[in-house]
Amino acid sequence: MGLAQQKILYSPEEYLELERRAETRHEFVDGIIYAMAGESLSHSRICINLAGEVRAKLKGKNCEALSPNMKVRAESKGMFAYPDLSVVCGEPIFHDKQKDVLLNPKIIIEVLSPSTGRYDQTKKFFRYRKELPSLTDYILIYQDAPFIEHHEKQPDGRWTHNAADGIEDILRIPSIEIELNLREVYDRVEFNPFDFLADEDEDIYTFEDGKPIE
Repeated sequence: MGLAQQKILYSPEEYLELERRAETRHEFVDGIIYAMAGESLSHSRICINLAGEVRAKLKGKNCEALSPNMKVRAESKGMFAYPDLSVVCGEPIFHDKQKDVLLNPKIIIEVLSPSTGRYDQTKKFFRYRKELPSLTDYILIYQDAPFIEHHEKQPDGRWTHNAADGIEDILRIPSIEIELNLREVYDRVEFNPFDFLADEDEDIYTFEDGKPIE
């Protein structure tokens, strides 16, 4: 997500009409359209590595990985987003006949960026877990250190949190019975330890009514 392009409010239908004709991607939150920011080299490498690993490990299973070009819609239609990778199991369900807005992702994975990381960790996750009944796993991948957060929905509806920490660690995703080796996810990614420490003092914003808020 990036800065709001307009302060006027759009309906979900207006957003989709505009988005399907747009040359760049935009997300939709409560009537406001946001242009998506460009990605860093590390972000791009992680996304490619991740897609390759997940696709390979899902071969022969009843689940498939979908690219960052697949939109996901919250149940209220108040949010349309582009996860960095989503996994759907069984028959995918779509918003309409265009089949470009998924309604039943099982897993959503985001690669965190400095400008939107706090939003992905908090408000976006809150919306997903409340408005996507199909969602069982929400995974956040840091790009400045080999660290992955895994939020996992339990049978009683509670969400638990664990993490894979370090380049030799492994992320286990029981819901789809796969494991991801962090060394493969972070292949060719170069880390600067000072970048990771600096994030603690950075101003990271989310957006409300088109204005950044802390």
